[in-house]
Amino acid sequence: MSERILVVDDEEDLCEIIQYGLEKAGFIVDVAYSAEEVMKMNLNLYSLFLLDVMMGEISGFKLGAYLKKNESTKNIPIIFITAKDTENDKLMGFSIGADDYVSKPFSINEVVARVKAVLKRTTPVLKQTLLNKAMGILEEKPAEEAGQYKRVSYEDLCLNLHNKTAFIGDKEIQLTKKEFELLALFLSKPDTIFSREQLLADVWKGESYVLDRTIDVNITRLRKKIVPYDRHIVTRQGYGYYFSTSSHLS
Repeated sequence: MSERILVVDDEEDLCEIIQYGLEKAGFIVDVAYSAEEVMKMNLNLYSLFLLDVMMGEISGFKLGAYLKKNESTKNIPIIFITAKDTENDKLMGFSIGADDYVSKPFSINEVVARVKAVLKRTTPVLKQTLLNKAMGILEEKPAEEAGQYKRVSYEDLCLNLHNKTAFIGDKEIQLTKKEFELLALFLSKPDTIFSREQLLADVWKGESYVLDRTIDVNITRLRKKIVPYDRHIVTRQGYGYYFSTSSHLS
């Protein structure tokens, strides 16, 4: 069965273009022209929301926050579409829980590619969540286990903390357990410096005979696997490592 997508934009012509492109790619597509309209719909039908940011009284960001707070839609992925392309706007979208971000002007092929990439890395988790909900399992899980369904990401680099997979765009990257845990820690608190002692405590969890060199080797291997995001893992001499969200890295 094809995934159903909801496109929300107050520009009817743009909605038609996106709907045509996605339907041609095999998706079932519905459109809405305001956040107010969306809030009256049955949203459990959808596998993904494609939201324009600049809309009427309720912006796409506000709608996205509403969807993420709603128990029935919080696990459905969101892609924001907007004319805004500043770093702060993107960080705002990702902080809400967005899975990707497409800036106008764009080609419909780019939208289709990003939709496919997001669905590829999120659909297994969403299906399991819906199955658990139908079986009455999700409500019985403690808060710390519910957190396993979260994802952490930066631009096209995304980690699924539930099934321990890592993607750059639609390409899965193979990480070792320690590499995955290092990257998950960095992405969970971007621009925060982690000392060697913190990394040993959080990733190696007190394992005996772990040398400082072990951290360096794992960081080096991790950088090689996440190109072009390798430069975002920054070494601060005398302090430790951190994942930088700066767009001006050399």
